[in-house]
Amino acid sequence: MSYAPTRPAPDAPPVRINLYSDTQTRPSAAMKAAMMAAEVGDEQHGDDPTVHALCDRMAALLGKEAAVFLPSGTMCNVVALNTHCRPGDEVVAHRSAHILSSEGGSHAAIAGVQILGLDGPRGMFTPDDLRGAIRSRTRYAPPQTLLEIEQTANTGGGAVWPLETLTELTGIAHAEGWSTHMDGARLMNACVAAGIPAAEMCAGFDSVWLDFTKGLGAPLGAVLVGSEEFIGRAWRWKQRLGGSMRQGGICAAACLYALDHNIDRLAEDHANAKALARGLRQIEGVAVEDPDTNLVYFDPTGAGMTSPALTAALAKQGIAVSILGGRIRACTHLDVSAPMIEEALAAIRTALKH
Repeated sequence: MSYAPTRPAPDAPPVRINLYSDTQTRPSAAMKAAMMAAEVGDEQHGDDPTVHALCDRMAALLGKEAAVFLPSGTMCNVVALNTHCRPGDEVVAHRSAHILSSEGGSHAAIAGVQILGLDGPRGMFTPDDLRGAIRSRTRYAPPQTLLEIEQTANTGGGAVWPLETLTELTGIAHAEGWSTHMDGARLMNACVAAGIPAAEMCAGFDSVWLDFTKGLGAPLGAVLVGSEEFIGRAWRWKQRLGGSMRQGGICAAACLYALDHNIDRLAEDHANAKALARGLRQIEGVAVEDPDTNLVYFDPTGAGMTSPALTAALAKQGIAVSILGGRIRACTHLDVSAPMIEEALAAIRTALKH
């Protein structure tokens, strides 16, 4: 069995409205110009000034001492868990967390850790849930060493963890002697939606990372931040996993451009997501979750059509969406405009009517 991604069929219509994921964004002409103008060096050797500029800026933005540039968000999680944990340790996270569902079992295969998945609506759990998961410290139980939180909670509908809850959760973890890690793939979406500075949002976390390839529109890259000591140890895992780069400044320049131009505009994506949800809610039989940010989950079954059938019907019209957990997910981003939302709604209404 092949696990390689499939290519589009030769006769597949081109995608005109891409609501599949914010990873589908394309770098703008201005971002490409910034990339081509970047001053570069050998990133692995420590000679790339643009990578240094990005790491310094990210450490300041997230209120930490140091940062490291990595190719992807998944590598940030793998590096972080390997740096925080030892084989046999247990990580506590939500049962729908990306580290459990979407990283190929890497944390078991590479770090040798097990993940205890907690239940809770919208991809979140409560401080009482966390207290109930604390194990007695005996030789029979795995050492619990890390609390992991995903902000925003993807399969929870792009839900934003409240700052008060994060503060209480990290306080409980630190009182137990655990470290804390935030998967910040869409952290800036959460910050824009909640109106809370990034450094405040992740203040209780020992490590956190931000993905630049989603709503921020860069073609590659994520930055992991933490203490000087933590990032120093993380570099060994970056090296082991093949994450060291050469002229990485070309990609770091795209990330710097994104910080300058693509954060405040995330509010537009959130507004488009709410408009999409409002339109879907007006279609009889369609169950819609109210979005906090840029992810809209809905189920058309009550309107007489399965999620795969509607997804296929939309694909024939050049409209791409995804399916997660049996629900359709539509993701708004910088390549999706308000008129495109209206066109997608019209296509959904027509498909369901027929």
